[in-house]
Amino acid sequence: MTDRAHSSRPTACLALADGTLFYGHGFGATGQTTAELCFNTAMTGYQEIMTDPSYAGQIVTFTFPHIGNTGVTPEDDEAADPAAAGMVVKWDPTQPSNWRTTDTLSHWLERRGRIAIGGLDTRRLTRAIRQQGAPHVALAHDPSGNFDIEALIAAARAFPGLEGRDLARDVTCLQSYRWDEMRWAWPEGYLPRTGPGHRVVAIDYGAKRNILRCLASAGCDVTVLPASATAEDVLALKPDGLFLSNGPGDPAATGEYAVPMIRKILDDTRMPVFGVCLGHQMLALALGARTVKMNHGHHGANHPVKDLETGKVEITSMNHGFTVDSQSLPADVIETHVSLFDGSNCGIRANDRPVWSVQYHPEASPGPQDSFYLFERFAKAMAEAD
Repeated sequence: MTDRAHSSRPTACLALADGTLFYGHGFGATGQTTAELCFNTAMTGYQEIMTDPSYAGQIVTFTFPHIGNTGVTPEDDEAADPAAAGMVVKWDPTQPSNWRTTDTLSHWLERRGRIAIGGLDTRRLTRAIRQQGAPHVALAHDPSGNFDIEALIAAARAFPGLEGRDLARDVTCLQSYRWDEMRWAWPEGYLPRTGPGHRVVAIDYGAKRNILRCLASAGCDVTVLPASATAEDVLALKPDGLFLSNGPGDPAATGEYAVPMIRKILDDTRMPVFGVCLGHQMLALALGARTVKMNHGHHGANHPVKDLETGKVEITSMNHGFTVDSQSLPADVIETHVSLFDGSNCGIRANDRPVWSVQYHPEASPGPQDSFYLFERFAKAMAEAD
């Protein structure tokens, strides 16, 4: 089965492991890559999505057709390099029209070595992902339009998938560093935090820069440690609180070394602990719960989440293909948030200590400020623990 969105010769091909082929126009880098295919429903933020380390091992299908029309700017990078392996869009990117832009999306992708394909029926592709689950795919871009279809399908079938894979090691920092940049504010932009603050150790499983900015804006003096940091590494910095960041891959695989560290912190201290996304899953595992692979995950900026303790509904940004099994939560761990799309777990807290986490991204501002209270809660818990 094939899909041709243009009458001209295709220069890119997306091959699914089941043999389905989608042809289109390639842009960005040339070559071939394999990954798991997901879809994202956000209407803005394509650059932030491509540079979110949580997308390692994935190609992103954008359901919103206008991708690339605002160009790119270094201010919007969530990491030094894109983590997503490639992108799929309906319409080829147009010339950017935005006062902040410094480059076109196509050139930016080319410089960063990421392949993209345009001209696809993304509605049909998204339906297939929802019905059949996130497929393994191979994406090729060749300006001459020469494709070895059998080899592409074989490459898609050979992709190992995300289950059992610890991808946090691939995206984490190599050494510790300090962070003081706060959230963007008009007209100054990004300003540094000054003065004393709560000492926070942030474990980098694939941390987005804007999460660190939100911590700084909440009055935190942030030191970032690699994903493999031990409890001794954390405690040596005498922190007031521990933050567990977002990240990619199978939480059970990352948990093999991350969970023992978190458990020791929980056993030996009473410091506040706050986790987001993969950090939420790491905390849940440390508290005794399980995680499971989802059919196609949650990826977008329009996900309604209900706070079960207040009744408040937040519009959130999400990016996860694994979820905490709420049925596995121990008796002393309370489920605090659930997705109103499918009822899956979106937040937990310990019953007897200031330890909590959420599955969604409170820093991503889809609400736009529905979830910033979580960073303020973290700062308040540290202040009360002093």
